[in-house]
Amino acid sequence: APTDLSVLITGESGVGKESFPQIIHQYSRRKHGQYIAVNCGAIPEGTIDSELFGHEKGAFTGAIGERKGYFGEADGGTIFLDEVGELPMPTQARLLRVLESGEFIKVGSSKVQKTDVRIVAATNVNLTQAIAEGRFREDLYYRLNTVPIQIPPLRERGDDVLLLFRKFSADFAEKYRMPAIQLTEDAKKELLAYPWPGNVRELRNAVERSMIMADSNVLSVGTLPPEFRNDAGVAADGSMTLEDVERNHIVKILEYTGGNKSEAARLLGIGVATLYRKLESWGLKS
Repeated sequence: APTDLSVLITGESGVGKESFPQIIHQYSRRKHGQYIAVNCGAIPEGTIDSELFGHEKGAFTGAIGERKGYFGEADGGTIFLDEVGELPMPTQARLLRVLESGEFIKVGSSKVQKTDVRIVAATNVNLTQAIAEGRFREDLYYRLNTVPIQIPPLRERGDDVLLLFRKFSADFAEKYRMPAIQLTEDAKKELLAYPWPGNVRELRNAVERSMIMADSNVLSVGTLPPEFRNDAGVAADGSMTLEDVERNHIVKILEYTGGNKSEAARLLGIGVATLYRKLESWGLKS
């Protein structure tokens, strides 16, 4: 945190990658500067350069005024580039220039501008594979990956599941002004056995629903919501793989939502695109 080194945070969707840039910023010398979070995957390719680097009036149709851009706004602060693996190649070249020299040019301008920004990026994309496929610049990858932080999936974090459950339960108890929900020992074992394909985001969503919908503030195996239950359970002889458990669970959630993929993705705590990719890989896209 006390340095200006670029940081690349990797991990599956829903593991909480967006929390780490905020912590880094808060403990840095830039803590009184701007902190701007940008979801690179949510900005259309035609406008992303303007969003990041700004534009001059009349630079393109609809540019009725001048725009400063995030790199101009965050001068002296930190920019978090979420889903950096989704950046188009021309924008990657512009970003590389900022990392190398602190310089950028607004869209429609020829004037070089300077900015003092620390960049923290995150992705759930395998950038090494993206480089091999020509979708991501290798030189940009090494610039971003000065300090790598790998966030493990929730299924590999052991008792963190129960710790996070208590945390979210306390948060929602305060939000909704009601008692926090507790877990029986059997329910705890069930949660620890469940693979959590949507990771921390799925757990948080499930805790909130349980807080609102449960008849009691004590959850047992029998009263756990269907998306909590590990009904698919891994066989004692290990004959069912983690992927089998995940696939069975997702199919059950789709049945629960009547095939509504958007609602299923919300319940699982994953993006709709991620759900479609998983279904396609299993031959279940329809």
